[in-house]
Amino acid sequence: MNELLLLNGPNLGILGRREPEIYGSQTLADIERLVADEVADSGWKVVSRQYDGEGEMVRAVQDAYDTVGAIINPGALMIAGWSLRDALANYPRPWIEVHLSNVWAREEFRHQSILGALADGVIFGLGAEGYRLAARALVRRAAQ
Repeated sequence: MNELLLLNGPNLGILGRREPEIYGSQTLADIERLVADEVADSGWKVVSRQYDGEGEMVRAVQDAYDTVGAIINPGALMIAGWSLRDALANYPRPWIEVHLSNVWAREEFRHQSILGALADGVIFGLGAEGYRLAARALVRRAAQ
């Protein structure tokens, strides 16, 4: 069975309780089920990880070279996660950066992602639906 890495960064483990007016009311477990449902017909299994530390995220990327692809919400590490960027630069599969909120409608310091230029795609501001769209895009890429 092929595995899809679903990697979430700092503070995303408390989704559903964390500023629901910005991040929505769905939990990370809800998002995991949403992605698993989206890729089920492809025979993919979702391997979900959430870490509050950058080093753990780097290790998760390095340990996932044999996955079919990845959906990554780096949280605030999109701004200054240089070691995560280096790990993703070497990740040999397609991956999509996802953010629940529209970072462009928020504070100016959130307006840049050091990771986005490496990603196969970037989705901002669609809430949990962004994860579903990322999963759908990766399935289609793999089929091509």
